[in-house]
Amino acid sequence: MSSPLDQPVRGFLDELAARTPTPGGGGAAAVTGALAAGLVAMAARFSVSRLPGAGDLAETADELRRRVTGLVDLDARAYQAVLKLRTREALHEAAVVPLEIAQIGARVAAMAVQVAEAGNPNLRGDAMTGAVLAAASARSAAALVDINVGLGKLEPELSRLAAQAAADAGDAAERVSRER
Repeated sequence: MSSPLDQPVRGFLDELAARTPTPGGGGAAAVTGALAAGLVAMAARFSVSRLPGAGDLAETADELRRRVTGLVDLDARAYQAVLKLRTREALHEAAVVPLEIAQIGARVAAMAVQVAEAGNPNLRGDAMTGAVLAAASARSAAALVDINVGLGKLEPELSRLAAQAAADAGDAAERVSRER
């Protein structure tokens, strides 16, 4: 099975809008998180003369971008398993994938704040956009966790962790948006 990301962006968007179960909300949340991480990496790379550790931030953002991009396919497989098997185990997997997306979103948003506050001021808007996209990724992924936890009567700790990641990402995006 080819990945939806192995095509041009327009193709991915067409596939997202099609009457097919995947890619869906989880894939969209993951791609949004990857866009956020890419913006943070780019802004950090332009900030090496101003921000100590900017190179490390860029590398970490790249690593998170690669990880969350891989979750697009994992999410699709997890959801397909839910449709096919309808088991508690399948729902658990369909909850832990978006949980990871939410947690990555929180990390990316926190990094975006660092870059926006102390990095190259010409890239502040890119870092801010990264924070806002990371928060959107985390929040939407957390909602998916809640749905799967409810359907599978799974441990509420999964929802708590996802909600905390979404709150942390949202706080970071709010912080960077307030400071102009």
